[in-house]
Amino acid sequence: MEAEFTTGQTDPALALDVKRAQAETMLERLGSTLVTNAFVAASALFVSTIDRGLTFAAAAWLGAILLSLVLRIAMASVLRRWETIEHAPDQALHVMTVGALISGCAWATLPLAVDGFDAMGADSGLYLMMCGMATGAVLMGVGHSPISLAFALPPQIAVMVSLATNGGAGGWLMTINVVALTGVLVRSSRRSEEVFVGNVTGTLKATALADSLSSANADILRANYRLEVLASCDPLTGLANRAAFNAALHTGISEALAAGQQLALLILDLDRFKSINDTLGHSAGDTLLVEVSEKLRGVIGEQGTIARLGGDEFAIILGGADAPEAAREIAGRILERSRQPVMLQGQPTVVGTSIGFALFPQHADTAEDLFVSADMALYRAKDGGRGQWCEFQPAFRSQAERQHQIEQELADALATGEIEAWFQPQVDLPSEEITGFEALVRWHHPYLGPISPPEIVAAAQAVQLSDKLTARVAEDACRLLTRLPMLGLPQATVAINVSPREFDLYSVTDVLDRITQAHDIDPALFEIEITEEAILDTLVAGEQLKRIERSGYKLAVDDFGAGHSSLAYLVQLKVDRLKLDRRFVTGIQASRQNQEIVGAMVGLGRSLSMEVVVEGVEREEEAAALRNLGVGTAQGYFLGRPMPSERIAGWIESHRNLQQQRAVA
Repeated sequence: MEAEFTTGQTDPALALDVKRAQAETMLERLGSTLVTNAFVAASALFVSTIDRGLTFAAAAWLGAILLSLVLRIAMASVLRRWETIEHAPDQALHVMTVGALISGCAWATLPLAVDGFDAMGADSGLYLMMCGMATGAVLMGVGHSPISLAFALPPQIAVMVSLATNGGAGGWLMTINVVALTGVLVRSSRRSEEVFVGNVTGTLKATALADSLSSANADILRANYRLEVLASCDPLTGLANRAAFNAALHTGISEALAAGQQLALLILDLDRFKSINDTLGHSAGDTLLVEVSEKLRGVIGEQGTIARLGGDEFAIILGGADAPEAAREIAGRILERSRQPVMLQGQPTVVGTSIGFALFPQHADTAEDLFVSADMALYRAKDGGRGQWCEFQPAFRSQAERQHQIEQELADALATGEIEAWFQPQVDLPSEEITGFEALVRWHHPYLGPISPPEIVAAAQAVQLSDKLTARVAEDACRLLTRLPMLGLPQATVAINVSPREFDLYSVTDVLDRITQAHDIDPALFEIEITEEAILDTLVAGEQLKRIERSGYKLAVDDFGAGHSSLAYLVQLKVDRLKLDRRFVTGIQASRQNQEIVGAMVGLGRSLSMEVVVEGVEREEEAAALRNLGVGTAQGYFLGRPMPSERIAGWIESHRNLQQQRAVA
């Protein structure tokens, strides 16, 4: 029956409350039950010994009864002290059931404790006491039938057995009556519990409904307030949201137009915010957004309106006669603040900011065009290396149209082979032997003319084709690697460039592994060039660079010296090559400072077991100066220009003929 009540509750919380009510009711009635039990037990002892005198067995029986009652009192005390009913009502009911069973079993031994027990004669009145106790237990135990039956059934069974074995034919008749009475008691106990549970359930539901209505009313009031807030505020940062921003921008333009003043719109974007979410989790990303919001409030104060447009994009509206100057000053201050580390999950993290801004009416005369202009400037700031601000220029529009056309036609150009890799030779300066080639992406558009590699890379990132572009260049590089042994260059390497921004977009290693394995290329001959920026971006690039290393590819740092590479990272990532930035090469034969820098770099490379490659060698004098400084490998127009794959065989032959002529001379 207990199981039926438990499973019948569709709401687990309601079922638990019902159990608590049952346990509390049974515990409250326990005191009167035990007092009655003790009084009736004493009466039974008196009746059984009035003619016989007190015997040891009878006294032991009363002692057992009283001991069981003391045990039940102790159990009740423990249940209240430990608040078991509140935390585990089922357990409390089980404990009380065990106590009732012990008392019932003690009562069941009464016929055995009476010396010369006369079942159908003088002692038959004891049966009435035992059956009366069982009936009383059922009446008092309406809250939970297992407790009342645990006490009632043992005495009833004892009466049945005693009558059946000692009462003869009359005893059997009486046994049948006791069996019928027991059935009535069981049914009555179960029915009483059903009624009790139904009443408690109804009361609890009524109370819950009243509480729910009260809570719903409070929720409605809170929801109305939140709707008012959400209509104008970003819930995470407390800044103006996009709707409030649009209204403020239109209002600001109207006021600026009426006053004959300018208005500045700044659009901000956090550099690599996605990598924070991917590596540290969205909670860290939310923490960063809140920190950035506080920094913006600290910089702007009451000068303008700050809004969060969504994700990691923010906007600032500045009005007044000095709007252009204020925009430039504030952009610089924001960048300075953004270079300060933010604590994310206990570690300091620096997340840069890129800013673009445009002016009304100088750059646009509507809110929509002003936003587009500021967004173009932001794109230029990010494309220029991030962590900087850029003011809109009219030329951006035509450039944006050109970039849009490039983006639209990029997929077809990749599919048709219009985009291909050209290769620039790398030569060992002392021996003039060819050591490898660098793959450079090329696209000659039929209408736009030559498309520069940065434009191609930016378009690929914008239309999510970076992995296809890398795969295209890698395919051409692998085809060249399969030809080089036949051209007498079995150990020559081929390098491809990977932008650090691509690490945010796809798994570079998975793409390269698939292609090099398909062409059966030794990874040690395949080199990946990255910029110093990727070395420092350990949140995302670090793991990808380690995977590149584990796959066996060579790793080169391009334009070394143009940034701020950490030597610790260089050693930790096992960089194979350092490619010196071309600024150190131009005019090196006449620059003592550049000679000292290059000489130091060469020494650094040797101490770290890294090969130093110099790029941008344009003149014979530069090559000679580099050779004297101990530079091994170099590349540049003087040594060989970029060329399509089909011209490489002819160039190699010409280079070797030139070597022979110099050797003879």
